[in-house]
Amino acid sequence: MEMKDSGSVVLTAYHPHSPPRIPGTEQSFVQDTPPSHSPASRKSLSCCRRLNRMLSSESTPHPAFSRSNSQASMDSTSMEDFWCEVESIKESTEDGSEEATLLEFKPADEGELEAEWLQDVGLSTLISGAEEEDGQALLSTLTRTQAAAVQKRYNTYTQTLRKKNKHTVRDVRDIFGTSESSTTFETVPVSPVPSNGIQLPGQKPVWKSVSSNSCLDCGLNKGSSSVTEELSYEVSFSESITVLPKNQEWPKNQRFKKEDSALPKFIIRKSRFGLTEVGDLSPEDMKKIRYLSLIELTAFYDALGVELKRNRVERVRGRENGLFGVPLTVLLENDQKKVPGIKVPLIFQKLLHKLEETGLETEGILRVPGSASRVKNLHQELEAKFYEDTFDWDQVRNNDAAGLLKMFIRELPSPLFTVEYLPAFITLVEKISKIKLQLQALHLLIMLLPEANRDTAKAFLQFLKKVVANEGKNKMNLWNVSMIVAPNLFIYKGKRANQQEMQAAATTAHIVRLLIRYQDILWTVPSFLISQVRKMNEAAMNNSRRQLMFDKGVRKLLRRKTMERERPERPESDIPEGVIRVYAPLHSKVSMAIQLNSQTKAKDILARFHCENSRGSSQNMRGQIQSLHEIGGNIGQHCLDPDAYMLDVYRANPQAEWVIKPKAS
Repeated sequence: MEMKDSGSVVLTAYHPHSPPRIPGTEQSFVQDTPPSHSPASRKSLSCCRRLNRMLSSESTPHPAFSRSNSQASMDSTSMEDFWCEVESIKESTEDGSEEATLLEFKPADEGELEAEWLQDVGLSTLISGAEEEDGQALLSTLTRTQAAAVQKRYNTYTQTLRKKNKHTVRDVRDIFGTSESSTTFETVPVSPVPSNGIQLPGQKPVWKSVSSNSCLDCGLNKGSSSVTEELSYEVSFSESITVLPKNQEWPKNQRFKKEDSALPKFIIRKSRFGLTEVGDLSPEDMKKIRYLSLIELTAFYDALGVELKRNRVERVRGRENGLFGVPLTVLLENDQKKVPGIKVPLIFQKLLHKLEETGLETEGILRVPGSASRVKNLHQELEAKFYEDTFDWDQVRNNDAAGLLKMFIRELPSPLFTVEYLPAFITLVEKISKIKLQLQALHLLIMLLPEANRDTAKAFLQFLKKVVANEGKNKMNLWNVSMIVAPNLFIYKGKRANQQEMQAAATTAHIVRLLIRYQDILWTVPSFLISQVRKMNEAAMNNSRRQLMFDKGVRKLLRRKTMERERPERPESDIPEGVIRVYAPLHSKVSMAIQLNSQTKAKDILARFHCENSRGSSQNMRGQIQSLHEIGGNIGQHCLDPDAYMLDVYRANPQAEWVIKPKAS
């Protein structure tokens, strides 16, 4: 049903009409933790119960759409926290404490979605017909399933263009070299290849298992009997999917279990190249990661027989100054004038810091709402005093700070996880039944996020992990937190919003718990994508060299230099094979030649520099965490994992420079 306020804000809520319970059947998502009955929460809980009764009333007409797999397993009591939060959001918009920023949704004309998709993956050259080096380099790195995904979208685009304008367009055979434009690729498992994209002769990959629980130390697996599954980043997710039978349907009545033990424990295969986090690569290479992630996500959904849906939204300009309702990029531009290099908005950081400092042990934090009038006054006072550093944070109560935090997220002109791909988040749960596959799709969606959204989401999820870690005192377990956060992330403002996207409350809560539970996995860049970036950079460099050779002036200069040269060529480098020169500009000893062997790790080189420079280093440098960086060659800049085997990295990129410097925060 829809609840509308005078500000034209649409809150789309869905209540599952569950069949009568059958004795002995499994009950999913039944609330184990009783709701708080403190005086501050009684009024809110009574409103929530009235809302639940309204939503579960027999007189309420059944929705026109069919229930999803998550909806079939819900009842009103199991989702009470979710509906309480929906009611709280509705009340905050009715009293005018939140501004209504509307998102205009554009209807998609035939072929337009494909054209936008090609532009979003960096292949606008296929539309314009221009011979751009970046587009050619990208196409040369694609796997079979990725190429098939591009081919499918390009076929649809060209067929539509022919129907509309009857213009001559590039034939798909000119792009992929296929004999028929309707050629399709079979998705079959392939054997792993090294993450650098180069087959090293006579060398077998060595794996190191890294448990996601070693990073997520928040007691989520106490008493857990969950099954351990393995994750590999060496092969693209879409290539690893076996061929599905035609007309296969995913189970419609699949039940979720809300208990933490129902979530599997994943072991990550850590190769000799180590693991790479999103902040370890240069912005230029991360842009290529986003191109490849969208292609891979599309190929992944194609391999599963699932439609990858996206919204088309008219860009709405938010406020250009202030704190709330300001686009993240604008907010960061303003904040960076005060704190250069900052990646998360200052107001968001301050709210998180306030809650982490005093609110993690507060019972019902996030769930028990603060005073609406106090939150409204604090909102106005923050807008006036925050940048003047005159705001008194000691006056802010923990529940009010939590209310301001959620308000900040809701008032963003575009949702934190972007409007375009919110349908894809919903689809990964409703259409994909296996949690491992859900996690792989979620991983690619995180890689797709703009930098500002991704960094802010990371800070938010790290805070939520700390809330869950204090469950013993604040009575907020993983499922409680997920139900409270879900409406703030996935119920958004807009006209003509797709009502079916918000039809499953349990679906959005399940997405949030996956984000919290597996966040350490989600911030790691899959190594097969890094391999493709290396190949893409190499292809671009080769294209540039060829272009240089065809330049008439360059050819003339080379011919003259060749005639003048009378002495034999000197070797390009005096450094022998397997030896690298490492630079450390912040150390007293700024460079050192190091002989690599098969067991040399990045941390060994760091330890050697630390030992050599322990007395002469500056005091400022000693307090910083130093990392070894791979710069240039077939990568822009890459902060190496301390466990990376350097001989393997060197062979993957022999033209790189090696620099020790602080890791970007």
